[in-house]
Amino acid sequence: MQFKKLPEEFGMRMETQSRLCGNLPWGKHFLAAALALVFLILSGSQNANALPAFARKYGLRCSACHESWPMLNYFGQKFKDNGYQLMNDRDSPIWQNPGYWPVTFRIIPIWHRVSTGKVAVDEGSGISRITTSGFDLSGLDFHTGGTLEKNFSFYVLPSSDATASFHFETVMARLDNLFGSPWLNIKLGKFELDNLLSEKRILTLTGNGGIYQLYHFIPVGDGNIFGQMGDNQLGAELMGHSYNDRTRYSAALLSSTDGNVGLPYGNAYTGFFAFSQAFDTGKLGVDRIGAYAMVGQAPTYYLTQGGTPLAGAGLSNKSFHREGFVGQFYFGQHVDLQVVTQHGWDNVWFGQGYGDLIGGTVMGNNLPGTTLPAGSQAPTWNGVLVEPHYVYSPQLILIGRYETIRMSRQATSGNASDFGNISTYTVGFRYNPFMTSRAGFAWHNEYNWLHQDGTGPMIGLSTTNVNTSELLTGFDFDF
Repeated sequence: MQFKKLPEEFGMRMETQSRLCGNLPWGKHFLAAALALVFLILSGSQNANALPAFARKYGLRCSACHESWPMLNYFGQKFKDNGYQLMNDRDSPIWQNPGYWPVTFRIIPIWHRVSTGKVAVDEGSGISRITTSGFDLSGLDFHTGGTLEKNFSFYVLPSSDATASFHFETVMARLDNLFGSPWLNIKLGKFELDNLLSEKRILTLTGNGGIYQLYHFIPVGDGNIFGQMGDNQLGAELMGHSYNDRTRYSAALLSSTDGNVGLPYGNAYTGFFAFSQAFDTGKLGVDRIGAYAMVGQAPTYYLTQGGTPLAGAGLSNKSFHREGFVGQFYFGQHVDLQVVTQHGWDNVWFGQGYGDLIGGTVMGNNLPGTTLPAGSQAPTWNGVLVEPHYVYSPQLILIGRYETIRMSRQATSGNASDFGNISTYTVGFRYNPFMTSRAGFAWHNEYNWLHQDGTGPMIGLSTTNVNTSELLTGFDFDF
C-alpha cells in the first residue's frame, strides 16, 4: 500500500494500517449479532457529557459539542474556532479551580482479525493469504489544551505507538480574536490542517478504515509524501470566521516536510487554503459547503556526501497540488451525510519516484543531467469520500463510509489505466454507556474492506488485485 502510517490527535490509528486482508465468512453474523445487541441496550441510555479536558472547565454535556464523541457538531466547531473558548469570563484559566488540569489520556484495547490476501511466499504456489487474529492495543494519546489567558490558546499532544515510542503529534499556540475580531486568528506550530471533515476526530479505528484514504493517497511508485492532507503539519495558519461561525476561511503556510522536524528536506513550502459557508435549512439543520486547495513544492534532488544524499540539502523543487469540494448535509436530528471530493496532480519527477528522503536514501535523485524514462508523465487522479451517520442519540451512532480513488493519468504511459485504483467500505457503530466530566467510554465495533487494482504479486506476466479486510471490536476510553 502507498499510505504512510501516521499518529493522530483524537481518532487513534491502529498499528494495522497497510495490512491487507480478505472477506470474513462469519463477519456478517458478528455484525448482525452486534447490531441486535445495540437495540437491547438502548433502553438503558443516559445523557452523556463532554470530553473530559474541557468538560471539567465548562461543565457542558457531550451533545453540546459532539455529534458523537469525538466528532464535533456545529457548536463544537465554533468552540474550537474560538480557540477552545465560550467567549465568557470562564475562558481565562485564572478563574478556574487551582486543582483543574486540562489533561485527557486516551488508549484503546482491542480484539481484531486481519487477513492479508495474495502475499508472496516461498511455499506452495508462491501466493498465500495470511490471516491473524488476537488481542492488541492502540497507542496512547496524552492531550492537554485550552487557554493560557483569554484569547491565548494552546494544544500539546505527545502521542505514542503501541510500544510506547513517543513523538509530538501536535504542538501549537494561537493568538485569538486579534484586534477584537474573530476574522483574525494566528496559529504557529504543528497542527491539523483545516479539513472540514477532520481525520483527527474520525469515528473509525481499523487500519485502513481509521484514516481517510483520500487524504493520504500516493500513486504507486510516486515519491511525493508531502501532499498528505491528513498529516499534522509544521507551519503557521491565519484563520477567521464570522461571529456565528457560518462563514469560515483559513490560509496556512507549511514547511514541505510532511510534519517531520529538523528541516530534513531543505527550503520548500506548501500552502493550504480552505473556505466554507453554512446555511440554515430549517428543520433539517445547518448545512455547510466549502472548497480547499493544497498547493506546494518539494525537492527532487539532494546534494550527496560519499554518494549518500544529505538531509536538509534538498534542491530542484517541483510542484504538486490537490483541490476539491466538501459538504456537510443534515436531514433532521438523526441523519447526516459528509462528502469530500479531490483532484490530485504531481509533477512528472514525483511520479517516477523522486522526492522523499527516508533513512538517508531516496527512491530517485534528480542529479544534474538526469533524464526521465520514456513515457513518463505527471500522474493525476480523482476521488470521492461519502460518509453517512445515523445518530440515534449522543450515546449511539451508526457509521458508514465509501471511498473511491481513480487514476486519470498514470505516471508511466504503459501502465494499465486502473493501476493503483482504490475502493474501500467501512461500517460500524459506537455505543457510549456513559460520558462524565471525568472519563468517557465507548464500545466500538467496525468492519473495513479495501480493494486496490494491480498491486498484488505477479502471476505470469500479469499483476493481481488485492482485497483486504479487518474486523475490530474494542473499548475506546479516555480519562
